[in-house]
Amino acid sequence: MAGLTRTEPALSRVPRRPGRPAAAGGSVAAMRDYGVISEARAGAAGGAWQSRPAGTATGNPLPWLAGVSAALTLVHLALIAPGLGLGWDETVYVSQVSPQAPAAFFSAPRARGITYLVAPVTTLTSSVMALRVYMAVLAGCGLFLALWVWRRLLPAPVLGVAGGLFASLWITMFYASQAMPNLWVAYGALAAVGCLLRVARDPGDRWARAGTAAGVAFAALMRPTDAVWLALPLAVATVAMRARWLLVAAVLAAGLAAGCAAWVVEAYVSYGGLAARLDRASEIQGRLGWYFSVDDHVRALGGRLLCRPCDVPWRYPVAALWFFALPLLVAAGVWAAVRARRHRTELVVATEVGASLAVPYLFTVGYAAPRFLLPAYALLALPVAYGLVRACRPRPRGRRLVVGLVAVAVTAHGAIQYRMVDSTADRVRRDTADLGRVAAELHALGVRPPCVVSGVEAIRVAFRTGCASRQPSGHDESITPGQLVATALHQPVAILLSHGRRPPPYAATWSAHPLPDLGDWTGLRAYVSGARPADTGR
Repeated sequence: MAGLTRTEPALSRVPRRPGRPAAAGGSVAAMRDYGVISEARAGAAGGAWQSRPAGTATGNPLPWLAGVSAALTLVHLALIAPGLGLGWDETVYVSQVSPQAPAAFFSAPRARGITYLVAPVTTLTSSVMALRVYMAVLAGCGLFLALWVWRRLLPAPVLGVAGGLFASLWITMFYASQAMPNLWVAYGALAAVGCLLRVARDPGDRWARAGTAAGVAFAALMRPTDAVWLALPLAVATVAMRARWLLVAAVLAAGLAAGCAAWVVEAYVSYGGLAARLDRASEIQGRLGWYFSVDDHVRALGGRLLCRPCDVPWRYPVAALWFFALPLLVAAGVWAAVRARRHRTELVVATEVGASLAVPYLFTVGYAAPRFLLPAYALLALPVAYGLVRACRPRPRGRRLVVGLVAVAVTAHGAIQYRMVDSTADRVRRDTADLGRVAAELHALGVRPPCVVSGVEAIRVAFRTGCASRQPSGHDESITPGQLVATALHQPVAILLSHGRRPPPYAATWSAHPLPDLGDWTGLRAYVSGARPADTGR
């Protein structure tokens, strides 16, 4: 926890600019007048809690953050969103509030925060593109607001570069309009950390206290376990900064309780208690424990949305170069802040919390998905950006060379990231087209609402056809074989199998029909019961 100090060295001897009178009110007013420290809350802790670069002409973060946020939204809508259908997890979340089909089984690890977020659109329309536009706009606004919290803590160029680095990751670009919780956990974490640092500077800042609680609560609403890994290092940082830790601890606890409340209540209503739900969630995720999943995440950066199991070749090493460079760049940024004696507290806390959010996915989960680390990447982008901005600052010699090298590296990184997101989106578009053909074929076979689909890819196929998805076994078990047979007596039931697998005994006499391949699922066949929608009186 080196570098977490309540006070920075006093900057009382500030050179006065020619032609300007000395500022009244002592050194604090002078530093504020000359741009050495932030105007807001400058005197809250003796005026020397934190400093900012003197005389910066780019102190207004509005154009930086507005530009980055708008670019994220526009690039996603123009180049990525068109033709992008709902993914498997997205379908689960959207189906909870969409009138298009009955709600899919909602398993123990999931939280309903993202469902609440998409509800205003999905309850009104089944248009996937409308959902994409809505979520992409929200993603841009979320990035803006999460970084705006930091405007009194870090220089505007640092915030702009950090936002640009985070937004340019292929993971961020791909998930900008996805009904998935991880990007929103990242925004909640960014806002919570920034607000807590402002509370440490000025405990009387009510808006910052409310923002800290709201950020933690928002993250907990999306993914409760992530919020725990967010709140714990924040509590530790509060003690290390010698802030009013009891007050901050109460704020963190209130945010965590508010965000987790619905998930905990559901645990007792549907799972028999919190411990039972946590145990079931662990089971579904392959039993949480000690794993070394760093190499899994490295392979997943080659364009895999889920790497489970991740025993696949490492096909695109160049796509993971930035991942290997990230620890070095973060360390360089923190070192630059410590050396400059400015902004070191902010960057150390951001690094601490970012590392904490990465730990469970790198060392306790036995598989990888690139989106899991989005909250960590969002916070670690701050020290990386600080180091890059400091490296490009005016200097007597070598500045052009440094700026040129940074520009080449950033351009190459951006090109690689776009190549990855483009290939990933193209693969999902093909998968979406396959899904449409499978749904059309099932409709032609008489599988129309009310109906039930079970088997491989049942959740997405069922949602697309307007049917309920039900599984008699596995993590999404929601019906018994006997109940499935009883249902088949009065409405169509389709069992989807692939790769030449035999149907279960209760469906052995049902009619078999070949279906188009669906992504990696080849040799797809549907075993359809004899009931038709007409049999139900429709």
